[in-house]
Amino acid sequence: MSAEVADREALSCSRPCTPPQASWFEFLLDPSLLEQHLQGPHPDPSPVQLIVQFLEQASKPSVNEQNQVQPPADNRRNRTLKLMALKAAAHLTWDLKELEKGLTIPVLNMLLNELLCVSRVPPGVKHVDLDLSTLPPTTAMAVLVYNRWAIRTIVLSSFPEKQTKPGPHQLNMMSLVQQEKELTENILSVLREQATDSITVLEGALNIKKDFYIHTLRTLDLLAADPSTANGETESSTAGLRISADHLHCQVHYDLGGIYFQQGCSDPSVYEKAREHFRMARELLTKLDSSASLCCVDEQRLAGYWSACKTLTGASDPSESQHSPYGQISCFMRNHDYGALIEAFIRDNVTFILPNSFRHSIQLELLHKLQQGDRALEEVCHKLCVCNAVRDALEGGVLSVSFHQLLLKPSKNTISFLLEVCARSMDKEHSSETCKRKMALFIKTVCNRLEDVSLAFMVSSHKLFMELLQDEEKKILMEQMRKSSATVNLSAKPLPSFYDIPASASVNISQLEQQLILSLDPRHIRQILIELQGMAERPFWRVNSKWEVPVDYVNVILAIKDNLTRDLVYILMAKGLHCISIKDFAHARQLFTACLELVTEFSPKLRQVMLNELLLMEVRGHEAGAAEGNMERPPPDLVSRVRGYLEIRIHDLPLRQIVGEECVVFMLNWRENEYLTLQVPQSLVNSNPYIKLGQLIASTCKELPGPKESRRTAKELWEVVVQICSVSSQHKRSSDGRVSLLKQRESSLGILPRIGTIMGKSYFCGLIDVFFISISQDDIVNEVTAEHISIWPSSLANLQSVDVEAVVITLKELVNYALSLNPNNQSWLCTQADIYFGKLKLCMNETLHSYCKDPTLRDVTDTQLHWLIHDVLVCTLQVAVLCQFLREVDYMTAFKALQEQNSHDSMDSFYGYIWDVTILEYLTYIHHKRGEGDKRQVAIKAIGQTELNSSNPEEVLQLAAQKRKKKFLQALAKLYF
Repeated sequence: MSAEVADREALSCSRPCTPPQASWFEFLLDPSLLEQHLQGPHPDPSPVQLIVQFLEQASKPSVNEQNQVQPPADNRRNRTLKLMALKAAAHLTWDLKELEKGLTIPVLNMLLNELLCVSRVPPGVKHVDLDLSTLPPTTAMAVLVYNRWAIRTIVLSSFPEKQTKPGPHQLNMMSLVQQEKELTENILSVLREQATDSITVLEGALNIKKDFYIHTLRTLDLLAADPSTANGETESSTAGLRISADHLHCQVHYDLGGIYFQQGCSDPSVYEKAREHFRMARELLTKLDSSASLCCVDEQRLAGYWSACKTLTGASDPSESQHSPYGQISCFMRNHDYGALIEAFIRDNVTFILPNSFRHSIQLELLHKLQQGDRALEEVCHKLCVCNAVRDALEGGVLSVSFHQLLLKPSKNTISFLLEVCARSMDKEHSSETCKRKMALFIKTVCNRLEDVSLAFMVSSHKLFMELLQDEEKKILMEQMRKSSATVNLSAKPLPSFYDIPASASVNISQLEQQLILSLDPRHIRQILIELQGMAERPFWRVNSKWEVPVDYVNVILAIKDNLTRDLVYILMAKGLHCISIKDFAHARQLFTACLELVTEFSPKLRQVMLNELLLMEVRGHEAGAAEGNMERPPPDLVSRVRGYLEIRIHDLPLRQIVGEECVVFMLNWRENEYLTLQVPQSLVNSNPYIKLGQLIASTCKELPGPKESRRTAKELWEVVVQICSVSSQHKRSSDGRVSLLKQRESSLGILPRIGTIMGKSYFCGLIDVFFISISQDDIVNEVTAEHISIWPSSLANLQSVDVEAVVITLKELVNYALSLNPNNQSWLCTQADIYFGKLKLCMNETLHSYCKDPTLRDVTDTQLHWLIHDVLVCTLQVAVLCQFLREVDYMTAFKALQEQNSHDSMDSFYGYIWDVTILEYLTYIHHKRGEGDKRQVAIKAIGQTELNSSNPEEVLQLAAQKRKKKFLQALAKLYF
């Protein structure tokens, strides 16, 4: 064997071997391996990865012998997998920060629900109704962990986020991504609805002064071995991992402060609560040994929260203001000491203590005051902009748009101040070569951007220019300035076009992505994308999951082959649509115009799409101005473009339905009746249902002053909308078997959901209100009064085919909208009153009529009962009784009603009509809690009736319920009629 071969074998023998990654099924075959694996120095897979694998396998659906998909089986295998997922989380001591970092919301939701299950949390009982002090320690702690996660998730979901899955986007993965997104949104929706309850649970935990215990691997093993015998040990005060009350209270105060701070955006008074909770968290944190703390608090974020709360609430702490940089800045802002503020920013360019985001937020706050008319702040804003630009350059960041704008026409004083800041921001003794190089690039950029050659020479003569730039760079710049000096008086340098913006120096990807999310300047967006494309090959239109483009356009945009162009078109359109939704039409116009300029060169189809979106933006902008009181008619050019869109006929062009609807709305709102009634081509009327309905409404309104002449067009409008309202076999039914008008019809005239929007003026609202009233005139709603009832047909041939209930709902919405435009219209106020009274009478009559024929209430729907409950909402006990009538008793509404102290009915006189023992038991509890002994005795007497005994046969219980139902409805009939 040669020496070379021997050396190669020796090298291969000495190379360490990487152990193979353990698979999930190995732990399933031998559960004892899990603890050994987790105790290793660097377990691979990690505990978080194992949780995902275990729960993924446990939640896989099964397939039966008929090849039908079944939900996951509740067998020993799946129970073991779930238990091992809990043990992996227990190894992490249930650190929510660590779990949130590695698990998605659906997976973490599944994990914590399993924790609630194994911890014996009573199923079907709301956490807010539990008394944590009386629960076993591990059970109480499971409830607290779940509710802490709930409010933390609500807070985290309010932050801008980016997709976590790396790699290029695969179109065939769209459905899976969408499913996960919908599941996440559903969970968040439930958590937001229960946020108040979660806050109440956590605030209640702050009153418990004893230590808490949470499940460990040992207690979970005991439960797995024999749940019946292990239950006693896991419930004892010594089982599980002990967490001191101070540790838990510190974490709970921090989490409650976070949710209150997030709610402060809509209710500024809540910031006081947030500040108090953060204060308590800070105090407890100083008492605790941070190395032994099991519930870690993000101290840096806590400090940021604390500083923000003090600023927002106006609270001041003199001792902190003297030492904390945040306190000093807040003090300068409160005292309007802007000179000291600028000095602090210059000093911070050397120390780098203040976060860049905080510095820019101060600049934006002063800029907002400047825009509101405080012209004295103009120079201050310019100086802060310069200070922040120097800081951005030293950190290797992208220079802000405001700084580039400042360099377009700077004054001599501005350049002089800029050079002063540059000089003072360089610590010559300790500055690294990297820092000096970044400053040199910044000075070079400033020279290139300055149009005034005299100012450029002013920079080039500064000592920093001479010291930091290399000789070759100085030579090139000086030559460029001499050439510019020779031609400066002959022509002015034009502003750069959208395509000519150069990319700046490479910076951190996350910083660029953050700027990409925040920026609304098209040129800045393109500049950032160029840099990102040079740093990573992936689709950056997915950076922010909240960027959404209409599905009609997605395929066309994603078909663009050039990555930069595709990302740019998608992001510009998504940002423009977002600006329209918040009525920021100025930025929307900039973004759409830039996108139009971009697509014009390569895609006629996308060019027409952008022209359509620009039209929709201008239509909505004009309507927003009208809503604010600007009743100036739209310019003829806009009206002409709306007509052009309605008549557009381009093959294979993606058209959004909303654009057509808004165009018809626009024509109706501005009384373009001549076009809709006389000039619109008949072929267009026949092919476009929106134009057809708009033409009939315009014709009827045009002839309305003369009742006899208007009856012909009114009859046509009547027939068209009756067709829309008619029930047919095509229409899908809802869960209770009724057809809903409020869902999209499949017929060509399925446009009823847009009628509320089409009635943008009170003139049209009144007409449509009358129309719907007339449709329902053969029903109990015929007692609703109206102003123009005479122009409609006097009867309806086939009333059974009309979805009367949905018509009434639509009528109610229309009247509410009309009154929002003209709240003093006497006719509409009478109509609204008649609607509410008619609805109440309809429910009462149908209910009583059904009881006369059939006490089982088969003819009364849950919807009608909900109407009745809503109408008697102030009569709390009547609400509680009616909640029993529903197919599934609505305990939530009943309990909420019984909690009200102020009731408008006789309360305990209705106890004899309650047959649901759960409601009676809750009444007993409420009266005991309030110290109402007499009423409690009445409730106890009602529970003690032998016919309500749960051991009775089902027939006896049903008979008792029917008897009470009938007596209650008879009592209501006497009361209201």
